[in-house]
Amino acid sequence: MAFENLSDKLQNVFKSLKGKGTLTEDDIKAAMKEVRLAFLEADVNFKVVKNFTKTVTEKAIGQDVMTSLTPGQMVIKIVNEELTDLLGSETTQLKMLPDNEVTVVMMMGLQGAGKTTTAAKLAGKFKERGKRPLLAALDVYRPAAIEQLKINGKKMHVPVFAMGDKNKPLDIAKAAIEHAKKNDNNVVILDTAGRLHVDEDMMNELIGIRENIDITDTVLVVDAMTGQDAVNVANEFNEKIGIDGVVITKLDGDTRGGAALSIKAVTGRPILYVGMGEKLSDLEQFHPDRMASRILGMGDVLSLIEKAQDAIDEEKAKEMTDRLKKAQFTFDDYIEYMSQIRNMGGLSSMLSMIPGIGNKVSPDMLPDEKQIKRTEAIIYSMTLEERNNPDLLNPSRKARLAKGAGLDIAEVNKFIKQFNEARKMMKNMSGMMKKGKRSKGFNLPFSF
Repeated sequence: MAFENLSDKLQNVFKSLKGKGTLTEDDIKAAMKEVRLAFLEADVNFKVVKNFTKTVTEKAIGQDVMTSLTPGQMVIKIVNEELTDLLGSETTQLKMLPDNEVTVVMMMGLQGAGKTTTAAKLAGKFKERGKRPLLAALDVYRPAAIEQLKINGKKMHVPVFAMGDKNKPLDIAKAAIEHAKKNDNNVVILDTAGRLHVDEDMMNELIGIRENIDITDTVLVVDAMTGQDAVNVANEFNEKIGIDGVVITKLDGDTRGGAALSIKAVTGRPILYVGMGEKLSDLEQFHPDRMASRILGMGDVLSLIEKAQDAIDEEKAKEMTDRLKKAQFTFDDYIEYMSQIRNMGGLSSMLSMIPGIGNKVSPDMLPDEKQIKRTEAIIYSMTLEERNNPDLLNPSRKARLAKGAGLDIAEVNKFIKQFNEARKMMKNMSGMMKKGKRSKGFNLPFSF
């Protein structure tokens, strides 16, 4: 996960300040030296790092420690404020014309950055806001890109305008806008061609589109995995074409995250969204304050709540809660429970947003996805009657489940034992609640 190493290193810096009654100039300078190294290791632009540490040092030195805060907390407060400012201070939305006009968004980026997929994801975001988007395929150099856009558009239930690979991108863009006007689409997303590197032909093509079409927003898509190269690309696009905002993809991968911390400072352009996965729903609005909080290990409860609101079916959640109270948790409930966790980005993503927990959970402490699939295979091998009544599972039925799931009988027994232990715990809790006793809470004992 991006920023994991940076977060750990910053936490160690803050720990070193704990227990100090006052902050001295030497304390601040020593801490900022470690912060500087942590940022550089995260591939943050060196000029950005220099300015950041200088500003934090100036604000921290000579400042009285607030009575309600320890010196370490004061440093965290200052770093958090400056980190938020570095990331952009405020959440930025794309400009939207009135519904009776056509908003035109031009997507730009290098080949492989995820531009075509992001165009479809962005169309989904516009739909959520009540807009009627149209995707336009302008990448005439890569026929696969046109087909990819059509497939993703279909998945998002968004129409795609294409004229094949024999027409000029500018002509396709003009025709797409006319098509939108005639078919009541009020947003057109132009998926332009990418190259393996920034070249003159690419820039001239984009300049030609921008000069001949009234573009509302230009959005640059950059790959977080490319580190400082992403910042250099953003700077070049901004100087030659002009960009209104940036989408950073693959921020969920094994990346150091330096691009996200550098782009706003280097280009002056805001980060609009971040790609946090391969699914078409995995595009998150970028909130500078929330990202700063996550980097500093403070969690991001607001984003977690928003994910839950988007992913969880309220009616199903209420039904499951009622069954939990009655100790009626079934195997079907388990499948639904895991599905909702996946819809929220997975357990690792959820934990990373919880203050004080995300940066303390190592990958080996989390359930393995392959193991989860094996337990699901066990459940899918059951009859409907067995799923709703776990007590029916005698040895012969368990043997049949093991054969159906292609697993050893011991693995089936282990999962069912854990499941029954969870049900007993729920039953005990239900009894305590009826007697008016307070519970300290519990966790489902599924080790998967």
